[in-house]
Amino acid sequence: MLPQHKVTIFWFRRDLRLTDNHGLYQAMKKNNNVLPVFIFDKNILNKLDNKQDRRVAFIHETLIALQQQLTGWNSSLLTIHDTPQQAFERIIEEYEVTAVFTNEDYEPYALQRDDDLAKWFHQRGIEFHRFKDQVIFEKHEILKPDHTPYTVFTPYSKVWKSKLAMTKLESYDIQALSDHFFQTPSLPFPTLTDLGFEEASSGVAVATLNEELISNYHLRRNIPSIEGTTKLSVHLRFGTVSIRKLVAHAFSWNEQWLNELIWREFFMMILFQFPHVVNNSFKRKYDAIPWRNDEGTFALWCAGKTGYPMVDAGMRELNETGWMHNRVRMVVASFLTKHLLIDWRWGESYFSEKLLDFELAVNNGNWQWAAGCGCDAAPYFRIFNPDEQVKKFDPEHLYLRRWLPEMARGNYTQPIIDHSFARDRALKVYKEAIA
Repeated sequence: MLPQHKVTIFWFRRDLRLTDNHGLYQAMKKNNNVLPVFIFDKNILNKLDNKQDRRVAFIHETLIALQQQLTGWNSSLLTIHDTPQQAFERIIEEYEVTAVFTNEDYEPYALQRDDDLAKWFHQRGIEFHRFKDQVIFEKHEILKPDHTPYTVFTPYSKVWKSKLAMTKLESYDIQALSDHFFQTPSLPFPTLTDLGFEEASSGVAVATLNEELISNYHLRRNIPSIEGTTKLSVHLRFGTVSIRKLVAHAFSWNEQWLNELIWREFFMMILFQFPHVVNNSFKRKYDAIPWRNDEGTFALWCAGKTGYPMVDAGMRELNETGWMHNRVRMVVASFLTKHLLIDWRWGESYFSEKLLDFELAVNNGNWQWAAGCGCDAAPYFRIFNPDEQVKKFDPEHLYLRRWLPEMARGNYTQPIIDHSFARDRALKVYKEAIA
């Protein structure tokens, strides 16, 4: 048996970048011979039915770019397709691992995975270090004076901003420590086919910070026909950009955009503090709503064939691109839950399969917000009128014409339900259910 190399592992997860990466910086600051590792987790990939999943393609594309950067530093990324524990069992057979560094992940599966691995590492004398990287404030850092978590966004955001003003945002320089990477020729790198997926492109543009776009975000963010949003959410999801960098720019360029970044952290805090929201309403009494859950109307909603143009355009944009404009997401979610009385979990699940930027906390939080059962001060009787939304945000039908060519041909489908009837029915059902 060949002698083992003594290494420190840095485990990439939701932080796929070599710049301003907190955990990676700490690993390299304290150790030489840092071997970067990425695990294509079978526990996650095996649940994906779409073998052309754009998210897997995006991760794969990003890792190829990381590998090229590491090659320039005479190092390499060790990429393994397995469950995390089995992957580390394979790693310690080949390397003498002294420590594993990584960045925190706050979703229920990730927390349980890391707790289990922490015990496994401890039994083998391997140090396990986790660092805050994907948020500015985590876990218990933003609490009420009585040390309980906030459940309404506005007071949470005020404390968040106040604390930010007193916080120095660090930037972690990896370049200066590049000689601390483990020196090795390029290690084998799997193809998408090796992972059980078809070769495909994610279609995701390189992350860019456009000052003019962000400075005007509050003026353009609700107009789906123009490029008024940054589309950085997918990069935040997989950590190809640093949240510290984005917040620093948002603080200077646009407070409304900063608020959107705070909403993300708010929902991540809610998921951490109230994990029951994964499967149940945040406001538990809303679990009593007798959803109709008609599979036929759900299928029409999924296909973008409801007869409501804003809803249909949004669903077709999602199905074709893996993306949907933020304003339209609210409209389609409200329509499913309020007009059709279909369980928000059905819509959330569909979005989780389709969205490139799917993030459990944000997806869950926004769907519960739309359904009126989440951590929101607004009452359940907020029901969007899809036609009024068109008048306000796409009056010239620029967005609609792009995704609904049949409108120009005059053969667009009739609405599957009357708005006034649906609104009155929803109000009655909700009121009786939570009385």
